[in-house]
Amino acid sequence: MKAPDIDHSTRAERERFVIEEFRCKADCDLCGACQFLRGRPAEELYADYIDGLRSFMDVTREANQM
Repeated sequence: MKAPDIDHSTRAERERFVIEEFRCKADCDLCGACQFLRGRPAEELYADYIDGLRSFMDVTREANQM
């Protein structure tokens, strides 16, 4: 599923997307979300996106550089 555009979505829609996108799928070998998040809650990592300050991809790119 594609991340909702910050200009055409509500805060609640973006938050729901992040929670669903990074929910535990109970198959760590195939998922990798936990490794990407590095122990951080997805809502914390994507707070700027949820608040409509930065795009999902901008936050993701920055997180990949860490």
